[in-house]
Amino acid sequence: MTKTVSDPITVMKRHELKYLLDAEKTAYLRARLVGHMVPDAFGLTSIASLYYDTPDRRLIRQSLEKPPFKEKLRLRSYGLASVDSPVYLELKCKAYDTVYKRRVQSTIGGVQRFFDSGEALGDGQIFREISAFCGHYDALAPSCLVIYDRTAYFEPDGDLRLTIDENPRYRMRDLSLDRSLEGIPLLPEGWTILEIKVQDAIPLWLAEILSSGQIYRGSFSKYGEAYRREVQKSAG
Repeated sequence: MTKTVSDPITVMKRHELKYLLDAEKTAYLRARLVGHMVPDAFGLTSIASLYYDTPDRRLIRQSLEKPPFKEKLRLRSYGLASVDSPVYLELKCKAYDTVYKRRVQSTIGGVQRFFDSGEALGDGQIFREISAFCGHYDALAPSCLVIYDRTAYFEPDGDLRLTIDENPRYRMRDLSLDRSLEGIPLLPEGWTILEIKVQDAIPLWLAEILSSGQIYRGSFSKYGEAYRREVQKSAG
C-alpha cells in the first residue's frame, strides 16, 4: 500500500550514485541494511514526476549525450495529486557527480498558470532561477510522466540517504499528475533502482555490503530510458 506525502525541502546538493538490482540483489541489500539504516516514516510511497521538454526533446537528447553539466525541469507529486494537494516544480542540475536541486511548492493549477501566463509561483531566488530556465528554452511543455514506488532509508546518526525504487513506469500520453499512477514498465519484473545519496564518500560498511553482493554502480535515467523506447517504437 502506498501513501501520499509532502516534502518541504526546497534546496538540495549531494552526490547521487545509481545501481540496477534484480530481485535477489534487492532482497540481499534490504537484509544487510538492518542495523545500519532504517526506512523513513512514510514507508512505500508512489512518486510521479512530470518532465518538461522542448517540442524536439532537446533537454533529454542533450542529457543522453552525457555532458559534464545537464539540467532537467520536472513537476513532482507524492501519490496521486488532487486539485489542492502540494506539487513541486523542480529544477535539477547535475555537474559531474554532484546534483543540485531547486524547487518551489505549488498546485497543479498554479503551475499551469505559470506556464500559460507567467503567473509567479513566489518571489524568491528559487522561482527566479526556474523562471530564467523556462525563458532560456523555447516552448517547454509536458513530455513524459515517470512513476515509481519508493522506499527511502536514512542513517540515524549521519547524512547518508538511500532509496529503492520499485516498478518504475512511464507514459507519454495523458500527462497529468491527477489522472492515474499507471504506466508502461521500464524494467523487468522484480528489478529495482538503488540510489545512494551522500554529501561526501560512501561509508566503509556500505561499500563492503555492495562489494560482497556484487552490486556495481551503473547509469540509468528513467526519462532517458522512456525516451529511447519511444524512439525505437517510432523507428520500428
